[in-house]
Amino acid sequence: MHWEQLLSLKRQGDTSKRLRTEQDDTRLGFEVDYDRIIFSAPFRSLQDKTQVIPLSKTDFVHTRLTHSLEVSVVGRSIGRLVGKKIIEKYPHLKEIHGFQANDFGAIVAAASLAHDIGNPPFGHSGEKAIGEYFSIGNGQKYKDQLTKKEWQDLIDFEGNANGFSVLTSPRLGIEGGLRLTYAVLGAFMKYPKESLPKKPTQNISDKKYGFFQSDKESFKEVAEELGLIPNKTGDDIGYERHPLAYLVEAADDICYTIIDFEDGINLGLVSEDYALEYLIKLVKDTIDTPKYQSLTNKEDRISYLRALAIGNLINDAVRVFIENEEAILKGDFPYALMDKSKYKAQIDDIIQLSVKKIYQSREVIEKELTGYQIINNLLDKFCTAYNNDFDGVKTNYDSLLLKILPEKHLVKKESTYERLLHICHFVSLLTDGKAVLYNKIITA
Repeated sequence: MHWEQLLSLKRQGDTSKRLRTEQDDTRLGFEVDYDRIIFSAPFRSLQDKTQVIPLSKTDFVHTRLTHSLEVSVVGRSIGRLVGKKIIEKYPHLKEIHGFQANDFGAIVAAASLAHDIGNPPFGHSGEKAIGEYFSIGNGQKYKDQLTKKEWQDLIDFEGNANGFSVLTSPRLGIEGGLRLTYAVLGAFMKYPKESLPKKPTQNISDKKYGFFQSDKESFKEVAEELGLIPNKTGDDIGYERHPLAYLVEAADDICYTIIDFEDGINLGLVSEDYALEYLIKLVKDTIDTPKYQSLTNKEDRISYLRALAIGNLINDAVRVFIENEEAILKGDFPYALMDKSKYKAQIDDIIQLSVKKIYQSREVIEKELTGYQIINNLLDKFCTAYNNDFDGVKTNYDSLLLKILPEKHLVKKESTYERLLHICHFVSLLTDGKAVLYNKIITA
């Protein structure tokens, strides 16, 4: 892979080449992407989607929106630091093509901002609820009407693939979705493969999948334009990661490791004594002890340690990337950056404690169960009505139900796969609050 190709400013539908040397530095194409994402309806809906504590209205608990903003800030820092090193190593990128160190930060920030845009309501249990509606629920009846890969898309419903669809799928009068640059789409694509074969290797890029069968052609177009390396054979589609996708993943890993932990502390799920013991291991080389000791309340102490921890992890992610940059460009780095961090043992300890004290806390489990039931109910009712309408056998109830679908979802889809995915897409874009409201309406 080659950086000048990986940093492509091309957008879907472009008929001429976009050159970095012709860009307006006051409004760079990658920064336009950031703006388009932040003003989009799917991004705004993240303000009412859970990060850790489902349905929680506690002031200091993160939503998907605040999490995404924080990941974008961390991603920008990592990207700029990496960009500085890359420009120093490959001066022609600046001298001939006009790229700047901050371009890397802008790409990673935009992709990081969008990284959760396709996630359903109620946290990761939302993905599982959609998948299990088809694998073990009433949705099993559709299996014989789908190809193996179409079926896998549904039973293994994936927020990353849904996110790619949100960013790129055309609507009437809107070609190419948000029409983001291919560089940002490439950095967004953490798992550049289809749903089958499932986890064919231990390569981090094969852990999940990144596009639905309905988006296969647009995904291939982006990958080929960027010069990503194909790593599947026959009819299977898959590529090695865009190098900047490693930075987006690292920013996300850093934020959920440290900030979810901070939420758990502020909620009282993790004691301050535990927190100090775990966080100080991450910051012992950079902590200003007199400053720390001058802080008189818990939130200030935890906030100070959190900031130091994130700074240390950012610098280490940059180190790992630069040390392995040539292998990454060759498609020979099958790991997440933080898996090779010198702080990996400390990160693992924090995650292990978070799983026990936060992710498996009674409050989280109870509210995920509620979300699970709501999503299952919405899928069942709307899939039935939508398919009955297509088959010409809709009931009066089905007609009433379809009338409450938002206008943009009142479109005809010809195949069973497209119809089922369309309803999954509708449910996935609901906020937690909207999902609860729809459920109340259809069960009243």
